[in-house]
Amino acid sequence: MLLELENDNLREIISQNPKVVVQFSATWCGNCRIMKPKFKKEATQNEGITFVLADAEKFPESRKLANVDNLPTFATFTDGEFKNQVQTNKYDVLKDLISEITSN
Repeated sequence: MLLELENDNLREIISQNPKVVVQFSATWCGNCRIMKPKFKKEATQNEGITFVLADAEKFPESRKLANVDNLPTFATFTDGEFKNQVQTNKYDVLKDLISEITSN
């Protein structure tokens, strides 16, 4: 499932879904635009995980949940708890992050 945040309610989404992967990005971020289609592809290939696109500039409370200080940042949450995050523009690194929560 792929969601795009329209409100600063990531905490609610994380609490309602057992496994969540978030891409924090911004409209001005070139690497974010490069990674977005790859992130969407992973969303179609990983059932049971909720994928969320979050604009880090529009939603500061959501951004705080993963201590985002660089973009793009990808973060994982399991059973409502923050697990891990990476700041990357490399697809293999994103896939490794996702595999951490699929194996649990």
